[in-house]
Amino acid sequence: MDDSLSRTLKEINPLDSKAIEAAQARQDELTKPKGSLGRLEELSIQIAGIKGRIIAGFEHKAIITMAADHGVVSEGVTLYPQEVTAQMVSNFLNGGAGINVLARFIGARVIVVDMGIARDLPPHSDLICRKIAYGTKNMAQQAAMTPNEAVRAIEAGIEIVEAEIAKGLDIVGTGDMGIGNTTASSAICAAITGEPVEKVTGRGEGLDNKQLAHKIKVIEKALAFNKPDPREPIDVLAKVGGFEIGGLAGVMLGAAAHRIPVVIDGFISGAAALIATELSPMLKNYLTPAHLSAESGHKVLLQYLRLTPLLNLEMRLGEGTGAALGMAIVEAAVKTLAQMATFGEAGVTKEKH
Repeated sequence: MDDSLSRTLKEINPLDSKAIEAAQARQDELTKPKGSLGRLEELSIQIAGIKGRIIAGFEHKAIITMAADHGVVSEGVTLYPQEVTAQMVSNFLNGGAGINVLARFIGARVIVVDMGIARDLPPHSDLICRKIAYGTKNMAQQAAMTPNEAVRAIEAGIEIVEAEIAKGLDIVGTGDMGIGNTTASSAICAAITGEPVEKVTGRGEGLDNKQLAHKIKVIEKALAFNKPDPREPIDVLAKVGGFEIGGLAGVMLGAAAHRIPVVIDGFISGAAALIATELSPMLKNYLTPAHLSAESGHKVLLQYLRLTPLLNLEMRLGEGTGAALGMAIVEAAVKTLAQMATFGEAGVTKEKH
C-alpha cells in the first residue's frame, strides 16, 4: 500500500467523545421534548463528534463529482452511449446539470474531476484532470484496472479533497458521472456483501426486463472470471470497479482523516463507501447517506454498512444531487443544536421526571 494511502488510514480517528457528550447534554436542554427532533438530533451530535465541538453551520460546502468511463459498456449493459459521460461533464462545467442547480440552492461549490473519461476534454478552469486511463478495461473479459491504478485512483481522491480543505472546507458531498457505473457498483456490492448479483443489480438508466437479465449475466461473468477477494478492497476495486469509484473512496478517507463530515450520494457513492470502509472501518462514523437510491443494490449496501439514509425520493440521477439535499438537512441539524434556546435561556419550564 502506498505511503499517501497508508498515512491517511492511520489519521482516521474515533469521534470526539467529549464533544458528543456536550452535544447530547445541550440537546437535552433545548426547548423541546427530548428526542422530538429525531434524526436531526442524532446528526447534530454526530457532527459535533466529528468536528470536536458544537458548530453553528457550514461556511464552506463542496460537492466533489468524479467522472470516468467503463469498458464494460461494450457488453451492451446501458442504454446510453459512452460519449454521454464527456457530454455531461461539459454540462456540469457550464452549470446546467441537476447537481449545479441543487449545489447553488444549498450554497455549495461543485468540483468536477476527470478520473478516467474515455476521451480528452477541452481545458476548462473548473475541470480537475486526474485521468488514470481512458476508461477501465472490460471487466467481463479482464480486470477493470491494475492494482496500482486502483491505489492511484484512491490517492487522487485523497489529494483532491486535501486541496479543497486547504481552500476552506467544512463538509463535503460525493457525486459521480460515468456511463456503465451502476454495472461496476453492482459488481462491487455483490463481491463485498456476498449477496446474489440479481439482488443488487438495478435498471440503471431504465433497462427493460430482457436488458436487465443481460446486465446481470455480464456482472456474474465478470465476478466469475476475476474472482475478486472480498477481504481485499483494493482487489475488488481493481477487478470490477471504476476510477471514479476509487476516487470517491479516496475523498471519503481523506475527508475523515481531517475530521470533515461526508454526505454520500446514491448507489455509486455507496459502492465507493463499501471500498473505503473496508479499508478503514472507523470511516463509517464520518459518513451520512443522503438518500435511498431507486437502484436495488443501494438498499443492500446501506444495510450491510448499517447506515440509514435521510431521504427516500426515488432518485437515481447521481452527480451528487442527493448529497446536496442531504447536506441541507445536516446543516439544519447543526443549526438547531447551536441556535435553539435552552429551557433556562427561554424561561420555559422543563418536563417533570
